[in-house]
Amino acid sequence: MIPSVLKIAMRALARNKARSALTMLGIVIGVAAVIAMVSLGQGAQEQVQQQIASMGTMLIVQAGSQNSGGLRGGAGTSTTLTPEDVQAMLRDDSAVRAASPSVGVAVTLVFGNQNWSTRAEGVNTQYPDIRNRGVVSGEFFTDSDVTSAARVAVIGQTVANQLFPGIDPVGQSLRVRNLPFRIIGVLEPKGQTQFGQDQDDTLIIPYTTAMKKLLSITYIPTAYISAGTPEQTKIAEQQVGDTLRQRHNIRQGQPDDFTVRNLTDVANTAEATTQVMTLLLGGIAAVSLLVGGIGIMNIMLVSVTERTREIGIRMAVGARTKHVQYQFLIESLVLGLAGGLGGILIGLGVSFGLSIGFGWPQLISPVAVVGSALFSMAIGVFFGYYPAKKAAALDPIEALRFE
Repeated sequence: MIPSVLKIAMRALARNKARSALTMLGIVIGVAAVIAMVSLGQGAQEQVQQQIASMGTMLIVQAGSQNSGGLRGGAGTSTTLTPEDVQAMLRDDSAVRAASPSVGVAVTLVFGNQNWSTRAEGVNTQYPDIRNRGVVSGEFFTDSDVTSAARVAVIGQTVANQLFPGIDPVGQSLRVRNLPFRIIGVLEPKGQTQFGQDQDDTLIIPYTTAMKKLLSITYIPTAYISAGTPEQTKIAEQQVGDTLRQRHNIRQGQPDDFTVRNLTDVANTAEATTQVMTLLLGGIAAVSLLVGGIGIMNIMLVSVTERTREIGIRMAVGARTKHVQYQFLIESLVLGLAGGLGGILIGLGVSFGLSIGFGWPQLISPVAVVGSALFSMAIGVFFGYYPAKKAAALDPIEALRFE
């Protein structure tokens, strides 16, 4: 029974090829939009997760504002944060896994007749572990380099490309503020942050070298703190605050002379935002699927009216009510399924095209692909049920009289 009904349904669709194609177009557009939007949304979410992983479980401690003679400086101008504070965090705070001072300074690098302006950052040997960043050639500096304030440097890939095109920078010497520095390593490339900052345009040196030989200071403006796990960042944040308040003799009720930023909270907020945007994009695209389903119902109702006499003849020669109902259900199911498959192909093509053409991240979701196909079939059945029921309920005698 089913094969014969299927054959009749396919023959009916083939008689009106243009109308069938236009009916499927709504489903095609809906499925393609869902797949494209979800793939772009999940691609953006994956990019955020990679950036979260690259940051590690990190806290950023910054010196606070400074008051002097009635003048108030901005955040980071206080001189109360010291390398000894960082050592105390490592020693006394159980949730702190690694810690590094950070002393930043804008510099101009000179190599031969080439020069490049960048930002030098003074850190200690725990910096690569905190920032999940190793070297691709050479090596990172050692604790003895930090203790002796050695003039050694590890450069980012952008600096290497600008000053050392075609040659190995490891072992070369460049000048930083007229002081010679020996390059001992090149950092692994990281690319840009979500805010457009080039993470490879940097020069990493021992923090003692930055403090003594570039800035002549005894304090640090910033410290990087890493907790053991994301769950421990809150504990580490509390412990670091308590340690600094105790060391800086800050009584209860007095304002802190430092700030602690928990990047895990910032990262989680960014990830949650991209998840909401992915759902929003997918939901908006799914509306067009419903519009396509309404189009199927509309065309099937027109088809029932046009084929009333045909239905009456079939029922008069022995076709049962369920046969007629199955025929129209199969027709709407085929329209939904064919539209879904076409939409999947177009959606995949649009996703790859946008990714290549605009450089947008994209991640094809198998769940979105399979779900769109099943949903398009379900729409075909759902919106085809009423026309099929209406066709099956026709009185054969009245149908035969229909002109």
